[in-house]
Amino acid sequence: MQRIKRAEKSRNQTVLVPSTAPRSSDGVNYLNVKADLHRTLLDDLDRRNLIGANESDLNQYVRDFVNQALQESVVPLNEQERTRLVDDLLEETLGVGPLASLMADPAVTDILVNGPHQIYVERFGQLELTNIQFRDDEHLIRIIQRIASRVGRRIDEGSPMVDARLADGSRVNATLPPATIDGPTLSIRRFGKRRLRADDLMQLGMFSETMHQFLKHMIVGRRNVLVSGGTGSGKSTFLGAIAESIPSRERIVTIEDAAELLLDQIHVVRMETRPPNVEGRGVITARDLMVNSLRMRPDRIIVGEVRSGEALDMLQAMNTGHDGSLTTIHANSPRDALSRLETMVLMAGLDLPSRAIREQIVSAIQIIVHVRRYEDGVRRVESIAEIAGLEGNTPQLQEIYRFRHQGRDGKRIQGIHQATGIVPRVVDQLRSLGTELPMSLFQNGGT
Repeated sequence: MQRIKRAEKSRNQTVLVPSTAPRSSDGVNYLNVKADLHRTLLDDLDRRNLIGANESDLNQYVRDFVNQALQESVVPLNEQERTRLVDDLLEETLGVGPLASLMADPAVTDILVNGPHQIYVERFGQLELTNIQFRDDEHLIRIIQRIASRVGRRIDEGSPMVDARLADGSRVNATLPPATIDGPTLSIRRFGKRRLRADDLMQLGMFSETMHQFLKHMIVGRRNVLVSGGTGSGKSTFLGAIAESIPSRERIVTIEDAAELLLDQIHVVRMETRPPNVEGRGVITARDLMVNSLRMRPDRIIVGEVRSGEALDMLQAMNTGHDGSLTTIHANSPRDALSRLETMVLMAGLDLPSRAIREQIVSAIQIIVHVRRYEDGVRRVESIAEIAGLEGNTPQLQEIYRFRHQGRDGKRIQGIHQATGIVPRVVDQLRSLGTELPMSLFQNGGT
């Protein structure tokens, strides 16, 4: 292609316009025309280092490119196909290519691309294979590189893995060979256009009204809550739902690897980690943000997920005046959550004795909520437990609510959330602060 020339819009804005366009031969079908144009377009954008150009300029460039290509070529496309060609090439160049229809489907929560010809999605908790495909490895790699470049990241053979976040908040992970030996992969964790609120989650069967009332008292009463669960169990969604109860007058600081929490409150400061750039510089860790947040006069600190040494700083903050803080952790049970939290404190690099760490944990955290994605795809609160203190060197847990199985109705698991009959110690703590919890919340077998 020849050089790109400049053209002035009527409103005196400069846009990119191709001086020539590739020619297509007679008898070529729509898909081949699109593939040829897309390949030529991206080659030209790469060669001229325009992939990261202004979005509006790229948009206009693609439209002018296609229009000129169709004017100069004998292409067997009707008017409807010509309009569709412009839209498709815009999506291929600026968006996620063939995945656009999946991104537009509100029922899709995960998109898993295992190479160009195998794309799975998760709908309603179940994985299913789609009939959508990329043209080849090169096509998929171009889309991955486009996604990475839009958020200032780089992915190639020298740096074959990338984590990114799309404009809509979706989390993206991509790999290239040699990290994945069978070809490029792309994983997109999507989030709905509307945040699921506590009432929505109750209707979906995630927890009961009684559990909701108890948790509201815990949040308003400034008790520290740890949410545990496996991957995809709904920890972040649940965290956002219970955070609704934080009074609007309080200042909240959130710390996340990928900012996804959407809160109702106005006074919220959102902080996000950053990986190192291609030169190995500029990294911002969760621990850096955790330490800095303490200087920002927060009333509440919400850590999206503890993964490493920031666990120590979080526990110290909870123990030194930042009551009512919330966080999540990957774990298979409440007991496992405590063990993993202890391991993460050790990752801070301090040689602390095991008992000292456990005393910090018991002092800092009052309530553990364990969420789980069951075999029927439904995410439920499996257990709410209180940390009741240390017995010897072992933290003691007492379960306040649990999910009890009652069989199956077809594919869906049947069951109810029940109170165990145990009245937690936090009731006395809140009573001393002037808050009375109704004892009906803890009646044995109550839902």
